[in-house]
Amino acid sequence: MKTLHSLVAGIWPATSILAGRIAFPLFFLSAGLMLLQPCTGAPFAFEITGSLTNGRFRHTATLLSNGTVLVAGGGDFASTSAELYDPASGTWKTTGSLIHGHVGATATLLPNGKVLIVGGYDGNFPRRYAELYDPASGTWTATGSLATPRSDHTATLLSNGKVLVVGGSAPSPLASAELYDPASGTWTATGRLATKRYEHTATLLPDGKVLVAGGYDTNQGGVVASAEIYNPNSGTWTVTGTLGQARAEHTATLLPNGKVLVAAGTP
Repeated sequence: MKTLHSLVAGIWPATSILAGRIAFPLFFLSAGLMLLQPCTGAPFAFEITGSLTNGRFRHTATLLSNGTVLVAGGGDFASTSAELYDPASGTWKTTGSLIHGHVGATATLLPNGKVLIVGGYDGNFPRRYAELYDPASGTWTATGSLATPRSDHTATLLSNGKVLVVGGSAPSPLASAELYDPASGTWTATGRLATKRYEHTATLLPDGKVLVAGGYDTNQGGVVASAEIYNPNSGTWTVTGTLGQARAEHTATLLPNGKVLVAAGTP
């Protein structure tokens, strides 16, 4: 049986692997979708599953409470289309269209089961748009707009149910952060980062704080190695240890021991 390395090398250039982001074991390819499955005698194996109705990139993918996956937006022209993947049948079906196109946006599953999509390009410029998807009706509704338009930011669901949106590009790098309150549908400003950044990572830590690391800051010469921690109780940021190597478009994963694994990216 082929190894994972040989399978991946045959279907995707190495540069794209570094640039891609994997939120769960689904690989979106132009020719279809591949599932990553355990395989006896090898670490993993791939199998083909249903193809998307519409080709897309820089979209969002969110695991819903009912076990289906919502894929929305993306593409050169900021698609407004959205689709649902059913793991039981391996098929896709279209669902309600977004009100606005979103490329480089974020999608966050809220405690009430709805999905919050925030910001991104609409085909021309970063926007302040935010929308809510209701799985029960399959429709999108507008919610409060960001104070600052942004794309390539991060969005983190906090322990208190609010959503922290950090940094991004407008198109210059941003140091601002905002909090979304699902109860009121409104945004409020919170503490500013010490370093402007976009294409960074944000990880919710076991103590409820948020670790932000790396990213681009073109005002400081490109990729940064700095990291900061956000305290929801005080609404402030504290600089923490620096990455061993500056990087952007990387991944950050919270491990069972409470540590965070930062991997790959653009140096």
